[in-house]
Amino acid sequence: MPTAATESLTLQHLQTAYDGESNARVRYRLFAVQAEIDGYRDVASLFRAAARAEQIHADNHARVIRSLGGEPRCAIQQVAVRETCTNLEEAIKGEEYERDVMYPEFIAEAKGSHQNAAARTFAYALEAEAEHAKLYRAALQNLKLGQGQVQYFVCPVCGFTTSDINIVACTICHNPRENFETVT
Repeated sequence: MPTAATESLTLQHLQTAYDGESNARVRYRLFAVQAEIDGYRDVASLFRAAARAEQIHADNHARVIRSLGGEPRCAIQQVAVRETCTNLEEAIKGEEYERDVMYPEFIAEAKGSHQNAAARTFAYALEAEAEHAKLYRAALQNLKLGQGQVQYFVCPVCGFTTSDINIVACTICHNPRENFETVT
């Protein structure tokens, strides 16, 4: 049975994640505008898709926060928008931090506290962030090659993001592909 102290730590982690995902959504929307200005429509599409995924993560975290008696809160930070290359590098750093440091720590604590819903929402976000990091790395490596429009598909359950039109179901939560949102 979780104690008030561990529930409190889980709630703190959920609030931190909610705040981070909410800020990432705003940052990626602004990065998408800059990518359009810079002429990288493919990267703009990726930033828009990732922004949608970050909103899904925030919504998932918010549901768990409320189920634990809390109220989701965030403070949107001012965003320094630079050229697309730098914005991609910043996005990679953020996604890799969440994948390698933040979410593993949050998952371990939530599991140890028997907060299964929190552990699940953190795990969904971690796996989606790992995919975002790969997509951003590929976009950075190919920045000079392609500037066409790319269509992305976002799972509305966990935020998994892909450009694979042939995907049958989400690789994270197994949601059928026909339920995915299309982002261009």
